[in-house]
Amino acid sequence: MAPELVLNLDLGQGEFHVLSLMCFSFGNFSCKLDMTIACNFAVSKASILGAVKVKKPFRLTSNYFSRKYFVRKITMSNCQRNDLNGVSTEARGALIVLEGLDRSGKTSQSSRLLSYLEGLGHSAELWRFPDRTTSVGKMISSYLSNESQLDDHTIHLLFSANRWEKKSLMEEKLKSGTSLIVDRYSYSGVAFSSAKGLDIDWCKAPEIGLLAPDLVIYLNILPEKAAERGGYGGERYEKLEFQKKVAAYYQILRDASWKVVDALLPIEEIEKQLQVAVLDCVKACQGGKPLSCLWSS
Repeated sequence: MAPELVLNLDLGQGEFHVLSLMCFSFGNFSCKLDMTIACNFAVSKASILGAVKVKKPFRLTSNYFSRKYFVRKITMSNCQRNDLNGVSTEARGALIVLEGLDRSGKTSQSSRLLSYLEGLGHSAELWRFPDRTTSVGKMISSYLSNESQLDDHTIHLLFSANRWEKKSLMEEKLKSGTSLIVDRYSYSGVAFSSAKGLDIDWCKAPEIGLLAPDLVIYLNILPEKAAERGGYGGERYEKLEFQKKVAAYYQILRDASWKVVDALLPIEEIEKQLQVAVLDCVKACQGGKPLSCLWSS
Protein backbone atom coordinates (compact mmCIF):
# COMPACT_ATOMS: atom_id res chain seq x y z
CA MET A 1 0.00 0.00 0.00
CA ALA A 2 1.37 3.41 -0.97
CA PRO A 3 2.22 5.79 1.91
CA GLU A 4 0.03 8.79 2.52
CA LEU A 5 1.55 12.26 2.79
CA VAL A 6 -0.62 14.67 4.74
CA LEU A 7 -0.05 18.43 4.83
CA ASN A 8 -2.08 20.04 7.59
CA LEU A 9 -2.38 23.75 6.80
CA ASP A 10 -3.71 26.17 9.40
CA LEU A 11 -5.61 28.90 7.54
CA GLY A 12 -6.71 30.66 10.70
CA GLN A 13 -5.47 33.94 12.18
CA GLY A 14 -1.84 34.53 13.10
CA GLU A 15 1.53 35.13 11.53
CA PHE A 16 1.47 33.97 7.92
CA HIS A 17 4.22 33.05 5.49
CA VAL A 18 4.26 31.86 1.90
CA LEU A 19 4.92 28.14 1.62
CA SER A 20 5.73 26.26 -1.56
CA LEU A 21 4.05 22.88 -1.51
CA MET A 22 6.38 20.50 -3.29
CA CYS A 23 5.65 16.81 -3.10
CA PHE A 24 8.29 14.24 -3.92
CA SER A 25 7.26 10.71 -4.70
CA PHE A 26 8.50 7.49 -3.18
CA GLY A 27 6.85 5.70 -6.08
CA ASN A 28 3.18 6.59 -5.74
CA PHE A 29 1.51 8.31 -2.83
CA SER A 30 -1.45 10.51 -2.18
CA CYS A 31 -1.12 14.09 -1.04
CA LYS A 32 -3.86 15.65 1.04
CA LEU A 33 -4.41 19.36 1.73
CA ASP A 34 -6.23 19.37 5.06
CA MET A 35 -7.97 22.75 5.33
CA THR A 36 -11.67 23.26 5.91
CA ILE A 37 -12.13 20.01 4.01
CA ALA A 38 -9.64 17.58 2.53
CA CYS A 39 -8.67 17.31 -1.12
CA ASN A 40 -6.78 14.27 -2.37
CA PHE A 41 -4.26 14.40 -5.17
CA ALA A 42 -2.70 11.38 -6.88
CA VAL A 43 0.98 12.11 -7.45
CA SER A 44 3.32 9.91 -9.47
CA LYS A 45 6.39 12.16 -9.61
CA ALA A 46 7.76 15.32 -8.04
CA SER A 47 5.28 18.12 -8.62
CA ILE A 48 4.56 21.59 -7.32
CA LEU A 49 0.99 21.90 -6.10
CA GLY A 50 0.95 25.61 -5.33
CA ALA A 51 1.89 28.24 -2.82
CA VAL A 52 -0.31 29.12 0.12
CA LYS A 53 -0.08 31.29 3.18
CA VAL A 54 0.07 29.12 6.25
CA LYS A 55 0.45 29.68 9.96
CA LYS A 56 3.62 28.29 11.43
CA PRO A 57 4.34 25.66 12.49
CA PHE A 58 2.76 22.84 10.48
CA ARG A 59 3.13 19.08 10.74
CA LEU A 60 4.19 16.80 7.91
CA THR A 61 3.36 13.13 8.44
CA SER A 62 3.43 9.87 6.53
CA ASN A 63 3.83 6.19 7.23
CA TYR A 64 7.58 6.67 6.91
CA PHE A 65 8.20 9.81 8.91
CA SER A 66 6.67 12.32 11.27
CA ARG A 67 8.44 15.58 11.95
CA LYS A 68 7.52 19.12 12.90
CA TYR A 69 8.67 21.84 10.51
CA PHE A 70 8.83 25.58 10.90
CA VAL A 71 8.13 27.56 7.76
CA ARG A 72 10.25 30.38 6.45
CA LYS A 73 9.26 32.63 3.57
CA ILE A 74 9.97 30.94 0.27
CA THR A 75 8.70 31.58 -3.22
CA MET A 76 7.83 29.43 -6.19
CA SER A 77 9.45 31.84 -8.62
CA ASN A 78 12.43 30.65 -10.66
CA CYS A 79 13.34 33.96 -12.23
CA GLN A 80 17.10 33.71 -11.82
CA ARG A 81 17.66 32.12 -15.22
CA ASN A 82 18.53 34.54 -18.01
CA ASP A 83 15.42 33.73 -20.01
CA LEU A 84 13.20 34.60 -17.04
CA ASN A 85 15.11 37.64 -15.83
CA GLY A 86 14.80 40.24 -18.56
CA VAL A 87 17.76 39.07 -20.67
CA SER A 88 17.24 38.67 -24.41
CA THR A 89 16.84 35.11 -25.58
CA GLU A 90 16.39 33.29 -28.84
CA ALA A 91 13.17 33.41 -30.83
CA ARG A 92 10.21 31.82 -29.08
CA GLY A 93 6.45 31.57 -29.14
CA ALA A 94 4.15 34.13 -27.53
CA LEU A 95 1.97 33.59 -24.47
CA ILE A 96 -1.33 35.29 -25.24
CA VAL A 97 -4.16 35.22 -22.69
CA LEU A 98 -7.81 36.11 -23.21
CA GLU A 99 -9.69 37.27 -20.12
CA GLY A 100 -13.14 38.62 -19.41
CA LEU A 101 -16.45 37.95 -17.74
CA ASP A 102 -18.45 34.84 -18.50
CA ARG A 103 -20.08 35.05 -21.96
CA SER A 104 -17.77 37.86 -23.09
CA GLY A 105 -16.72 35.93 -26.22
CA LYS A 106 -13.33 34.58 -25.12
CA THR A 107 -13.83 31.07 -26.44
CA SER A 108 -14.99 32.20 -29.89
CA GLN A 109 -12.19 34.73 -30.30
CA SER A 110 -9.57 32.27 -29.02
CA SER A 111 -10.51 29.80 -31.74
CA ARG A 112 -10.45 32.54 -34.38
CA LEU A 113 -7.00 33.66 -33.28
CA LEU A 114 -5.68 30.11 -33.49
CA SER A 115 -6.95 29.78 -37.06
CA TYR A 116 -5.47 33.17 -37.93
CA LEU A 117 -1.97 32.34 -36.68
CA GLU A 118 -1.98 28.89 -38.25
CA GLY A 119 -3.12 30.44 -41.52
CA LEU A 120 -0.03 32.66 -41.46
CA GLY A 121 2.18 29.62 -40.96
CA HIS A 122 2.86 30.11 -37.24
CA SER A 123 2.97 27.18 -34.86
CA ALA A 124 0.18 27.77 -32.34
CA GLU A 125 -2.02 25.93 -29.85
CA LEU A 126 -5.21 26.76 -27.98
CA TRP A 127 -5.22 26.11 -24.24
CA ARG A 128 -8.00 26.61 -21.70
CA PHE A 129 -7.97 26.91 -17.93
CA PRO A 130 -9.17 25.13 -16.05
CA ASP A 131 -7.85 22.16 -17.97
CA ARG A 132 -10.59 19.71 -17.07
CA THR A 133 -8.72 16.67 -18.45
CA THR A 134 -6.30 16.39 -15.51
CA SER A 135 -7.10 14.83 -12.14
CA VAL A 136 -7.18 18.25 -10.52
CA GLY A 137 -9.19 19.63 -13.43
CA LYS A 138 -11.85 16.96 -13.01
CA MET A 139 -12.36 18.04 -9.40
CA ILE A 140 -12.73 21.63 -10.56
CA SER A 141 -15.17 20.63 -13.29
CA SER A 142 -17.36 18.82 -10.77
CA TYR A 143 -17.37 21.92 -8.57
CA LEU A 144 -18.19 24.31 -11.43
CA SER A 145 -21.07 22.09 -12.51
CA ASN A 146 -22.50 22.25 -8.98
CA GLU A 147 -21.92 18.51 -8.53
CA SER A 148 -19.69 19.00 -5.48
CA GLN A 149 -19.07 21.55 -2.75
CA LEU A 150 -15.65 22.90 -1.78
CA ASP A 151 -14.39 25.58 0.58
CA ASP A 152 -13.47 28.83 -1.21
CA HIS A 153 -9.80 28.56 -0.18
CA THR A 154 -9.66 24.96 -1.37
CA ILE A 155 -11.10 25.59 -4.81
CA HIS A 156 -8.81 28.57 -5.29
CA LEU A 157 -5.75 26.41 -4.61
CA LEU A 158 -7.09 23.75 -6.95
CA PHE A 159 -7.39 26.30 -9.76
CA SER A 160 -3.81 27.41 -9.08
CA ALA A 161 -2.56 23.80 -8.97
CA ASN A 162 -4.23 23.24 -12.34
CA ARG A 163 -2.09 26.01 -13.84
CA TRP A 164 1.09 24.85 -12.10
CA GLU A 165 0.75 21.30 -13.41
CA LYS A 166 0.93 22.71 -16.97
CA LYS A 167 3.71 25.25 -16.34
CA SER A 168 6.64 23.11 -17.48
CA LEU A 169 4.90 22.06 -20.68
CA MET A 170 3.89 25.67 -21.32
CA GLU A 171 7.50 26.83 -21.06
CA GLU A 172 8.67 23.96 -23.27
CA LYS A 173 6.12 24.84 -25.96
CA LEU A 174 7.03 28.54 -25.94
CA LYS A 175 10.75 27.86 -26.17
CA SER A 176 10.18 25.50 -29.09
CA GLY A 177 8.56 28.36 -31.01
CA THR A 178 4.88 27.51 -30.45
CA SER A 179 2.61 30.40 -29.51
CA LEU A 180 -0.10 29.64 -26.97
CA ILE A 181 -3.57 31.19 -27.06
CA VAL A 182 -4.88 30.72 -23.52
CA ASP A 183 -8.54 31.06 -22.62
CA ARG A 184 -8.37 32.28 -18.97
CA TYR A 185 -5.30 32.33 -16.75
CA SER A 186 -4.25 33.54 -13.30
CA TYR A 187 -6.15 36.81 -13.58
CA SER A 188 -9.42 34.89 -13.67
CA GLY A 189 -8.45 32.87 -10.63
CA VAL A 190 -7.63 35.94 -8.57
CA ALA A 191 -10.59 38.03 -9.75
CA PHE A 192 -13.18 35.31 -9.10
CA SER A 193 -11.82 34.30 -5.69
CA SER A 194 -11.43 37.93 -4.58
CA ALA A 195 -15.04 38.52 -5.61
CA LYS A 196 -16.01 35.85 -3.06
CA GLY A 197 -14.39 37.91 -0.33
CA LEU A 198 -10.93 36.32 -0.13
CA ASP A 199 -7.96 38.65 0.33
CA ILE A 200 -6.54 39.60 -3.07
CA ASP A 201 -2.91 39.23 -1.96
CA TRP A 202 -3.66 35.77 -0.58
CA CYS A 203 -5.25 34.91 -3.92
CA LYS A 204 -2.22 36.13 -5.89
CA ALA A 205 0.35 34.27 -3.77
CA PRO A 206 -0.06 30.80 -5.36
CA GLU A 207 0.29 32.32 -8.84
CA ILE A 208 3.66 33.97 -8.23
CA GLY A 209 6.30 32.29 -10.38
CA LEU A 210 4.01 31.14 -13.18
CA LEU A 211 4.90 32.46 -16.62
CA ALA A 212 3.76 36.02 -17.27
CA PRO A 213 1.68 36.54 -20.42
CA ASP A 214 3.20 38.57 -23.24
CA LEU A 215 -0.25 39.95 -23.99
CA VAL A 216 -3.54 39.89 -22.09
CA ILE A 217 -6.62 40.65 -24.17
CA TYR A 218 -9.51 41.69 -21.95
CA LEU A 219 -12.89 41.50 -23.65
CA ASN A 220 -14.80 44.25 -21.89
CA ILE A 221 -18.55 43.86 -21.47
CA LEU A 222 -21.08 45.10 -18.92
CA PRO A 223 -22.27 42.21 -16.72
CA GLU A 224 -25.87 43.06 -17.64
CA LYS A 225 -25.09 42.67 -21.34
CA ALA A 226 -23.24 39.39 -20.79
CA ALA A 227 -26.26 38.05 -18.91
CA GLU A 228 -28.40 38.59 -22.02
CA ARG A 229 -26.31 36.18 -24.08
CA GLY A 230 -27.35 32.60 -24.73
CA GLY A 231 -26.49 29.90 -22.22
CA TYR A 232 -25.95 32.30 -19.35
CA GLY A 233 -26.48 30.81 -15.88
CA GLY A 234 -25.40 27.26 -16.68
CA GLU A 235 -22.44 27.24 -14.30
CA ARG A 236 -21.84 28.21 -10.68
CA TYR A 237 -20.37 31.67 -11.21
CA GLU A 238 -22.81 32.92 -13.84
CA LYS A 239 -24.77 35.15 -11.49
CA LEU A 240 -25.20 38.83 -12.33
CA GLU A 241 -24.30 40.36 -8.97
CA PHE A 242 -21.27 38.12 -8.61
CA GLN A 243 -20.05 38.97 -12.13
CA LYS A 244 -20.22 42.67 -11.22
CA LYS A 245 -17.78 42.03 -8.38
CA VAL A 246 -15.51 40.02 -10.69
CA ALA A 247 -15.44 42.91 -13.18
CA ALA A 248 -14.30 45.30 -10.44
CA TYR A 249 -11.41 43.04 -9.44
CA TYR A 250 -10.34 42.60 -13.05
CA GLN A 251 -9.80 46.36 -13.15
CA ILE A 252 -7.58 46.19 -10.08
CA LEU A 253 -5.44 43.51 -11.76
CA ARG A 254 -5.06 45.39 -15.05
CA ASP A 255 -1.43 46.12 -15.99
CA ALA A 256 0.72 47.23 -18.93
CA SER A 257 0.40 43.88 -20.71
CA TRP A 258 -3.36 44.34 -21.16
CA LYS A 259 -5.24 45.39 -24.26
CA VAL A 260 -8.89 46.15 -23.57
CA VAL A 261 -11.32 45.49 -26.41
CA ASP A 262 -15.03 46.33 -26.49
CA ALA A 263 -16.79 42.95 -26.51
CA LEU A 264 -20.00 44.52 -27.85
CA LEU A 265 -18.42 45.38 -31.20
CA PRO A 266 -19.29 43.15 -34.17
CA ILE A 267 -17.41 39.85 -34.01
CA GLU A 268 -15.45 40.66 -37.18
CA GLU A 269 -14.28 44.01 -35.78
CA ILE A 270 -13.13 42.42 -32.54
CA GLU A 271 -11.32 39.78 -34.56
CA LYS A 272 -9.45 42.43 -36.58
CA GLN A 273 -8.32 44.30 -33.47
CA LEU A 274 -7.11 41.11 -31.86
CA GLN A 275 -5.24 40.01 -34.97
CA VAL A 276 -3.23 43.23 -35.10
CA ALA A 277 -2.29 43.08 -31.41
CA VAL A 278 -1.47 39.37 -31.47
CA LEU A 279 0.67 39.51 -34.60
CA ASP A 280 2.74 42.36 -33.12
CA CYS A 281 3.19 40.31 -29.96
CA VAL A 282 4.24 37.19 -31.86
CA LYS A 283 6.81 39.19 -33.85
CA ALA A 284 8.26 40.66 -30.63
CA CYS A 285 8.69 37.19 -29.14
CA GLN A 286 10.28 35.91 -32.33
CA GLY A 287 12.69 38.81 -32.00
CA GLY A 288 13.97 37.56 -28.65
CA LYS A 289 11.67 39.08 -26.05
CA PRO A 290 12.53 37.28 -22.79
CA LEU A 291 10.12 35.24 -20.74
CA SER A 292 9.24 36.62 -17.33
CA CYS A 293 7.47 35.49 -14.17
CA LEU A 294 4.03 36.60 -13.10
CA TRP A 295 3.87 39.08 -10.20
CA SER A 296 7.49 38.34 -9.27
CA SER A 297 8.46 41.91 -8.36
